[in-house]
Amino acid sequence: MKNLLRLEEALEFFLAIFLLQSLPQPGWLYAILFLAPDLSMLGYIVNTRIGAACYNVAHHKGLAIALYVAGVYFQMPWVAFTGLLLFGHSALDRILGYGLKYPDHFKHTHLGWLPEPKKNR
Repeated sequence: MKNLLRLEEALEFFLAIFLLQSLPQPGWLYAILFLAPDLSMLGYIVNTRIGAACYNVAHHKGLAIALYVAGVYFQMPWVAFTGLLLFGHSALDRILGYGLKYPDHFKHTHLGWLPEPKKNR
Protein backbone atom coordinates (compact mmCIF):
# COMPACT_ATOMS: atom_id res chain seq x y z
CA MET A 1 0.00 0.00 0.00
CA LYS A 2 2.84 2.38 0.86
CA ASN A 3 4.37 1.92 -2.61
CA LEU A 4 1.01 2.51 -4.27
CA LEU A 5 0.65 5.80 -2.37
CA ARG A 6 4.18 6.80 -3.36
CA LEU A 7 3.36 6.05 -6.99
CA GLU A 8 0.29 8.26 -6.73
CA GLU A 9 2.40 11.08 -5.29
CA ALA A 10 4.99 10.61 -8.05
CA LEU A 11 2.26 11.02 -10.66
CA GLU A 12 1.10 14.20 -8.91
CA PHE A 13 4.67 15.50 -8.91
CA PHE A 14 5.01 14.87 -12.64
CA LEU A 15 1.57 16.42 -13.24
CA ALA A 16 2.87 19.62 -11.65
CA ILE A 17 5.92 19.55 -13.94
CA PHE A 18 3.68 18.91 -16.96
CA LEU A 19 1.26 21.73 -16.12
CA LEU A 20 4.19 24.06 -15.56
CA GLN A 21 4.83 23.92 -19.32
CA SER A 22 1.59 25.87 -19.90
CA LEU A 23 2.81 28.83 -17.84
CA PRO A 24 5.17 31.60 -18.96
CA GLN A 25 7.60 31.17 -16.04
CA PRO A 26 10.81 29.31 -16.91
CA GLY A 27 11.49 25.85 -15.54
CA TRP A 28 14.73 26.98 -13.93
CA LEU A 29 12.73 29.34 -11.70
CA TYR A 30 10.62 26.40 -10.54
CA ALA A 31 13.81 24.49 -9.71
CA ILE A 32 15.29 27.42 -7.77
CA LEU A 33 12.11 28.06 -5.76
CA PHE A 34 11.24 24.39 -5.27
CA LEU A 35 12.34 24.31 -1.62
CA ALA A 36 10.76 27.67 -0.75
CA PRO A 37 7.70 26.07 0.93
CA ASP A 38 10.08 24.62 3.53
CA LEU A 39 10.72 28.15 4.80
CA SER A 40 7.42 27.61 6.61
CA MET A 41 9.41 25.50 9.09
CA LEU A 42 10.64 28.78 10.55
CA GLY A 43 7.39 28.77 12.52
CA TYR A 44 8.97 26.09 14.70
CA ILE A 45 11.19 28.82 16.12
CA VAL A 46 8.10 30.08 17.98
CA ASN A 47 6.78 26.67 19.10
CA THR A 48 5.59 23.36 17.70
CA ARG A 49 1.94 24.43 17.42
CA ILE A 50 2.74 27.53 15.34
CA GLY A 51 5.37 25.60 13.38
CA ALA A 52 2.94 22.83 12.49
CA ALA A 53 0.28 25.35 11.44
CA CYS A 54 2.71 27.25 9.19
CA TYR A 55 4.10 24.05 7.70
CA ASN A 56 0.66 22.57 7.07
CA VAL A 57 -0.63 25.68 5.29
CA ALA A 58 2.40 25.73 2.98
CA HIS A 59 2.12 21.99 2.28
CA HIS A 60 -1.65 21.64 1.91
CA LYS A 61 -2.56 20.35 -1.54
CA GLY A 62 -6.03 21.88 -1.34
CA LEU A 63 -4.49 25.35 -1.10
CA ALA A 64 -2.09 24.49 -3.93
CA ILE A 65 -4.92 23.39 -6.22
CA ALA A 66 -7.04 26.42 -5.31
CA LEU A 67 -4.15 28.75 -6.15
CA TYR A 68 -3.51 27.02 -9.47
CA VAL A 69 -7.18 27.07 -10.50
CA ALA A 70 -7.60 30.70 -9.43
CA GLY A 71 -4.45 31.67 -11.30
CA VAL A 72 -5.62 30.00 -14.49
CA TYR A 73 -9.20 31.29 -14.20
CA PHE A 74 -8.23 34.89 -13.45
CA GLN A 75 -5.27 34.77 -15.88
CA MET A 76 -2.72 35.38 -13.14
CA PRO A 77 0.23 33.15 -14.11
CA TRP A 78 2.22 33.88 -10.93
CA VAL A 79 -0.66 32.64 -8.78
CA ALA A 80 -0.95 29.48 -10.91
CA PHE A 81 2.83 29.04 -10.73
CA THR A 82 2.74 29.32 -6.93
CA GLY A 83 0.01 26.68 -6.82
CA LEU A 84 2.06 24.28 -8.95
CA LEU A 85 5.13 24.97 -6.85
CA LEU A 86 3.27 24.08 -3.64
CA PHE A 87 1.59 21.06 -5.27
CA GLY A 88 4.79 19.59 -6.72
CA HIS A 89 6.77 20.25 -3.55
CA SER A 90 4.11 18.65 -1.36
CA ALA A 91 3.93 15.60 -3.61
CA LEU A 92 7.70 15.08 -3.44
CA ASP A 93 7.65 15.55 0.33
CA ARG A 94 5.01 12.82 0.63
CA ILE A 95 7.08 10.49 -1.58
CA LEU A 96 9.95 10.98 0.87
CA GLY A 97 7.67 10.32 3.85
CA TYR A 98 7.17 13.89 5.06
CA GLY A 99 3.51 14.48 5.74
CA LEU A 100 1.45 17.20 7.33
CA LYS A 101 2.55 17.83 10.91
CA TYR A 102 0.77 17.26 14.18
CA PRO A 103 1.28 20.08 16.69
CA ASP A 104 2.96 17.89 19.32
CA HIS A 105 6.26 17.17 17.51
CA PHE A 106 7.95 17.97 14.18
CA LYS A 107 8.51 14.29 13.43
CA HIS A 108 4.86 13.35 14.03
CA THR A 109 3.13 13.45 10.63
CA HIS A 110 -0.12 12.22 9.15
CA LEU A 111 1.96 9.48 7.51
CA GLY A 112 3.39 8.34 10.86
CA TRP A 113 6.52 9.18 12.82
CA LEU A 114 9.65 10.13 10.91
CA PRO A 115 12.53 7.78 11.71
CA GLU A 116 15.42 8.89 13.88
CA PRO A 117 18.66 9.42 11.96
CA LYS A 118 21.16 6.60 12.21
CA LYS A 119 24.07 7.49 14.46
CA ASN A 120 27.65 6.90 13.33
CA ARG A 121 29.60 4.53 15.50
